[in-house]
Amino acid sequence: MYTASGLSDKEQCIKEYAPLVKRIAHHLMVRLPSSIAVDDLIQAGMMGLLEAAGRYDELRGAQFETYASQRIRGSMLDELRQADWMPRSLRRDMRRIEAAISKLQQRLGKPPSETELAQELGMPLTEYQHMLFTSRGAQLVYYEDFHSEGEEDFFERYDFDSDANPLEVLQDERFRGALIQAIANLPERERMLMGMHYEQDMNLREIGEVMGVSESRVCQLHSQAVARLRSSLKGH
Repeated sequence: MYTASGLSDKEQCIKEYAPLVKRIAHHLMVRLPSSIAVDDLIQAGMMGLLEAAGRYDELRGAQFETYASQRIRGSMLDELRQADWMPRSLRRDMRRIEAAISKLQQRLGKPPSETELAQELGMPLTEYQHMLFTSRGAQLVYYEDFHSEGEEDFFERYDFDSDANPLEVLQDERFRGALIQAIANLPERERMLMGMHYEQDMNLREIGEVMGVSESRVCQLHSQAVARLRSSLKGH
């Protein structure tokens, strides 16, 4: 199957590693808005797999699956960047949720429940949960966090030079310590979800089966957990 110039049987490669492409696509979906179709990610991932098959050199010593995973994920991310998939409305909704979390946390002295957050936002619980679902794709760090639009954000509390970037923030010991504490303070179910997704590399369906909930419910809880973390980190 392998030659000095790469994989000789690309059809066999696609057949064997198609499940890997699908797994990576479904794993990314928890961090993407509902407007993104998983089939589009899979198609982009297949192109990455073909590219990996053509470039892979067995003499490099790396396992092909490891190399292919990087190319597949990279192709999917390139597709997302080209599609400009992050709508402004998503971030606007997340800011509203973060503000409500911060306000209730100070008032109640504990992480607010979904019902309490819905009441604070002046909407029915079902509408709040729909907002969480449509806010799929919320991230802990946005590049835009480094360019405040007239309002102070928590990154301004750090003394960055002009070349600062999100990776440097995450490597900052103060930020890492605050993040670890924020994760520890999450409600148990949300803390478990984050561990299953980011540490155990489980996708939506797998997490839902463990927790006994639907995939859409996993999306809601993930969005809420990210909002809690961003809200907590604004104070550091």
